[in-house]
Amino acid sequence: MDANKIIADIKGRKLQPVYLLHGEDPYYIDLVSDAIENGVLDDAQKGFDQTVLYGKDTDFATVINAAKRYPMMSDYQVIIVKEAQNLKWKDDELLLSYLENPMKSTVLVLAYKHGKFDKRKKAYKAAEKAGVVLESAKLYDDKVAPWIAAFVKGRGWAIHPAASALMAEYLGNDLSKVVNELEKLMLNVPKGQEISTQDIERNIGISKDFNVFELNTALARRDAAKAFQIVDYFAANPRNNPIQVILGAMGGYFTKILKYHYLQDKSPQAVAKELGVHPFFTKEYDMAARSYGRRKTFDIITYLRECDLKSKGLNAVNVEQGDLLKELVYKILY
Repeated sequence: MDANKIIADIKGRKLQPVYLLHGEDPYYIDLVSDAIENGVLDDAQKGFDQTVLYGKDTDFATVINAAKRYPMMSDYQVIIVKEAQNLKWKDDELLLSYLENPMKSTVLVLAYKHGKFDKRKKAYKAAEKAGVVLESAKLYDDKVAPWIAAFVKGRGWAIHPAASALMAEYLGNDLSKVVNELEKLMLNVPKGQEISTQDIERNIGISKDFNVFELNTALARRDAAKAFQIVDYFAANPRNNPIQVILGAMGGYFTKILKYHYLQDKSPQAVAKELGVHPFFTKEYDMAARSYGRRKTFDIITYLRECDLKSKGLNAVNVEQGDLLKELVYKILY
């Protein structure tokens, strides 16, 4: 079930006796768990009818004994087990027995983080039947920028495609981290205004002029002066511009250029769909493909792989990050 639908039901008091929240990304697990912890009972009721346990400090006997109690000051009692992955799941017979006949007046939340719950377990199927199961999966890297745009829109703002792409590349697919930075932006940008790369530079600290996207654009244009200027900036600020992040972004960019070469339909709509990019960027991929033919693009991907190995100490000893990037850019351009 969708997390937003679950939260809407919680706000509408359509509560389930069991919530099994699991997955590799903790964001939606925390979102639903917090909605229950903060939204089902008021502060006076929580002292009597809400219990928060932690997987490493409890066991199934304690959890189930708590779940079988009747509420004292409310229609519901809430039992939340945080870090439930740390429970001894080999001893889950008590849980399985409870899930087959859960208390209707109890809301039991099992927040199982940093991994998928084993769907082959009987407890998984019993939780599905008894209540709600939510998997909070990691987003693929190419889905983060659209997710950012949708999140911002849902809050009443807009964000420029270049700004969402910049945030996605530098923050990765840890949604909790992304949301923290977006919250900062939305505190400092008037509601309804489009968030720009300038806003990101001012509030998050990612340079709008000297970043890997500008480097890729400079390479697409074969603008050697700009490309080496950006690399010099990276060399002077290695902590804020780790080479693995830069190479990962460049690798993704040139892989998309290679895919572009093989597209039969090169209309903006088809390119955006096939490459998984915003239509705003399709003209740049057309320009980059004209700058680098198929053979050269294959060579560039090889150069990137070689640079990555050197950055990890293979076939290169005590070579500065800046020198590796300068060599890479030279090979790409010439």
